[in-house]
Amino acid sequence: MRRIETAAVVGAGYMGGGIAQSMARAGLPVVLADVSAEAAARQLERLLTEARTYEEQGLFAPGDADRVAANLRAATSVEEAVADVDFVHEVVFEKVEVKHDVLARASAAARPDAIIGTNTSTIPVKVLAPAVVRPERFLTVHWSNPAPFIPGVELVVGEAIDAAVLPVVQEMLERAGRRSAQVADTPGFVLNRLQYVLFKEAADIVAEGVATPEAVDTIVSTTFGFRYPYFGPFAIADMAGLDVYVLGMKIMEEAYGERISPPKALTDLVDAGAHGAKNGEGFTVHGDPEKLARMIAYRDLAYARQGQLLAELAHAHPDAPASPAPAQDPDVVAEQEARP
Repeated sequence: MRRIETAAVVGAGYMGGGIAQSMARAGLPVVLADVSAEAAARQLERLLTEARTYEEQGLFAPGDADRVAANLRAATSVEEAVADVDFVHEVVFEKVEVKHDVLARASAAARPDAIIGTNTSTIPVKVLAPAVVRPERFLTVHWSNPAPFIPGVELVVGEAIDAAVLPVVQEMLERAGRRSAQVADTPGFVLNRLQYVLFKEAADIVAEGVATPEAVDTIVSTTFGFRYPYFGPFAIADMAGLDVYVLGMKIMEEAYGERISPPKALTDLVDAGAHGAKNGEGFTVHGDPEKLARMIAYRDLAYARQGQLLAELAHAHPDAPASPAPAQDPDVVAEQEARP
């Protein structure tokens, strides 16, 4: 299967527009389609203006706005957008019937060899694939919001997938500066299954009067959330100590029941004498002292730099005091006040 050189994004709103912008920034010609030609043209103008603003703010590299403008255009219809591209990405509202309609229409009009992706965040491939013409070329390619800046992408394939499709999509994502991971075809996949569980528990904590929403957000962003740009939950558990996790979760189990009980995968490791980084055996460490030393050194460097970055960005935080208004020339003020 050939390399993806051209793409169409069907659904050019906030999420779809960000994906299209990201691919265009990476050098792929991208065609936008939306509910109408007028809507697609409006979204194109928004994305071009946004790219220029990002470049002025230093969020895009010099020349990126011109690259986006050179590679992004709007189509008058879905059929026109998908007619001759290598990759079609559906990014419409998260309702099965809406996605079925758009996927059926787009896949029927696309080339027989075009790969069809969906950006669904929760709906399994097996639910959407029946609407797709030639489902062997269909998979989930789930970007995260905001698409121009979040590097992770979930990939989900169905039973009908052609094995040649996945590596072609992975290579395209790499060119766009993204890191992808394949996960199983289950509702919510990994990202939202974890994210929604955290939100549900946070909402319960607030409802029980344990903390305010502001306090929860502060604790999450300055403690375990502080670590997540660099490590996932298994590596973090290894560094904390798996035996410590078991003891802590048993205390939580007494208060909250089985929903926060230590999982069997954890207790089995601890029962076998694996305590994580402290003795070199765990979920992500396996008796390699040099790798473990590099992991700890990376952790210390990453967390220190993260603290420096947050300090650097403190002035831009939404809770930071507003900058005082610049002093005005009293003669100018008097002139303005004198005007009718």
